[in-house]
Amino acid sequence: MDTLPTAKAHDKAYLHSLLAQRNQDSTPQPEIDAAIEAAFVRTVAMLVLDMCGFSSTTSRLGVIHFLAMVHQMEQAAVPAIVGNGGVVIKQEADNLFAVFSDPLHALEAALDVVRALDAMNAVQPPDRALRVSMGIGFGPTLVIAESDLFGAEMNLACKLGEDIAGPRQILLTPAAVAGLPSGQYRFREISPTIGAAPQSAFEFEASLLKKPLGTHGLR
Repeated sequence: MDTLPTAKAHDKAYLHSLLAQRNQDSTPQPEIDAAIEAAFVRTVAMLVLDMCGFSSTTSRLGVIHFLAMVHQMEQAAVPAIVGNGGVVIKQEADNLFAVFSDPLHALEAALDVVRALDAMNAVQPPDRALRVSMGIGFGPTLVIAESDLFGAEMNLACKLGEDIAGPRQILLTPAAVAGLPSGQYRFREISPTIGAAPQSAFEFEASLLKKPLGTHGLR
C-alpha cells in the first residue's frame, strides 16, 4: 500500500496529492478520506461577502473605478473580520470569503463591516457608495489554508450572500442561527428558493443587548 503524503500547512498541494492517491485502485478510499478529513475538515462559521452593483457600476464608470471601490471595501471588511477573530480565506473580484470559530464572531464581523461602510458612504459622493450583501453559515467545512472552502454550509452561505441578500442585508443559515447565543439578536425567518426548492434562512434584524453589543444592530 502507498504511503500517505505528509501534510504541509494543509495546503492545496497536499490535498491534491491525497486526491490523486484516492483515485488509485491500490489505495483504500477510507484511509484517504480519513486523512483528508483529519487535515482539512473543521467546524467553522463562514462569512461570504458580495459587493452590490458590480455590473451596473462597471458599465457606467469603468472597471478601474470599480476596482478602486473594491479596494475601499477591503479597507472596511478586512479589519472587521480580523478584529472579530476571523481569517480571510480568499477574495475573488468583488467577493470575499472568511472563516470564524463560531457564528457569533461571524455575525459581529458582518455588523462591523456594515457600520464601517456606512461611515465611508457618509463622506463620499453617491456614485462611490459602497453596499454589500452577506451570507453566514456554520458547520463542518473543508478548509484549504489561504485558498478555498468546500461544504454544504459554504454552498448555502454563498447562495444567501451572493444571490438572495440585498444591500446591507445579512442572511444566515438555520445552523448559523442555532449556533448563536439565545436572546441576543432578532431575526426574521425567510424561505428563499435555492435551486428548485424553498429553503429556510434567517435575515438579521437587530441586536437586542445594549451592552456590550447594543451598538451593532442595523436599525
